[in-house]
Amino acid sequence: MYENKKKSELGSMIRTLLKENSLSMRKLSSISGIDTATISRIVNGKQSANMNHLRILSKYLNVPIKKLLIADGYDMTSLTDEDSIDSPSLIKNIHELLKLPDLLNYKCDLSKIEEELEKYKVYALTEEGKNIIYKDFNKKIETVNGDGFFIEELKEMYKKFCDESLPEEIHALLGSGLLYFILSVDIIPDYIFPIGYLDDIIAIKLVLHNMLEVKQKHEKDMYKIL
Repeated sequence: MYENKKKSELGSMIRTLLKENSLSMRKLSSISGIDTATISRIVNGKQSANMNHLRILSKYLNVPIKKLLIADGYDMTSLTDEDSIDSPSLIKNIHELLKLPDLLNYKCDLSKIEEELEKYKVYALTEEGKNIIYKDFNKKIETVNGDGFFIEELKEMYKKFCDESLPEEIHALLGSGLLYFILSVDIIPDYIFPIGYLDDIIAIKLVLHNMLEVKQKHEKDMYKIL
């Protein structure tokens, strides 16, 4: 995903954006909090911009962070909003993204997402947990404008969760994913990835994978009984 050998065009883009926004490096420093010397070194190719720099520059230079990432050498062409949540390319890219050594000096650990889901499995079976899902799911969907390539999966999970005839184990798994979406502070900050909500997508994938394992286990147990 990141081509270390590619010459960064970030400095040139920042110069252009400074002119377009009628800003000097000193003025940008004063409003953004990034030291003037740091901005100068980034512009002149003497220092790499970390993801926090890019996030701040995106805000104060009025440019999508994706453009800054591309200018800084990130290959974002294989990640599109049209990718399906079950797309092999998307899953491959998730794994590649999580391996990046320079994710804004941010360490992502899948076990953190798994720990959150495990915690929510228990909570989802309580009346309080159920009420949160019933009361707040649609509100949370509205906060992301009801779109995104993972929203349909969430809606389907919610529909199944409302079916009380499903086994308790399945209810717990579905509820864990829904509560993660509704309640969790993002383990992976949304601004790191232009596709956004990456940890929610990973959580959904983990839930669906675990549901498949439960289904296969039940089918195997039924085969033994027969």
